[in-house]
Amino acid sequence: MQLDRPSQVDKPSLLIVDDDATFSYALRRSFERRGYEVAVCERVGALAAALENMSPEFAIVDLKLIGPSGLECVRILHQHDPSTKIVVLTGFASIATAVEAIKLGACHYLAKPSNADDIEAAFGRDAGDCNIALSARPSSIKTLEWERIHETLADTEFNISEAARRLGMHRRTLARKLSKRRVD
Repeated sequence: MQLDRPSQVDKPSLLIVDDDATFSYALRRSFERRGYEVAVCERVGALAAALENMSPEFAIVDLKLIGPSGLECVRILHQHDPSTKIVVLTGFASIATAVEAIKLGACHYLAKPSNADDIEAAFGRDAGDCNIALSARPSSIKTLEWERIHETLADTEFNISEAARRLGMHRRTLARKLSKRRVD
């Protein structure tokens, strides 16, 4: 579903929260060409100042930011205005973070790479789709392990030593696993 393109007089406002300057710039340009008024902030700390100047109708939030995670941004945006449609983007999608994002007020959760078409379509979806095909294949042990590692890292604010302790593994073992698969 595509949203109707706004007239120049009535531009919808969009806030992008992402610490990747190149990705933010490309996304900003794409949405400006689509008729949006776009603002960008790089981290949770800059969000309060951005919300003083605007009350966005739409928001795109990267899950992994410098400092607190994008989930904190989702919570702040939803508290500021519950009608803001928030889409969370992440390079590493997990069930745990998807559930938390939706509970905190996101309307959708997309795995990277996603483009402006995917994001705009997510803004336009108000309800879930009960006709979506169910996977006949259960999650692999490696996927379940990785999701548990990611969840524990998020709980410990990405402190590798504390995460390793909570997972019952040696710090070097966790560091080796992390070096093989990037956390986003």
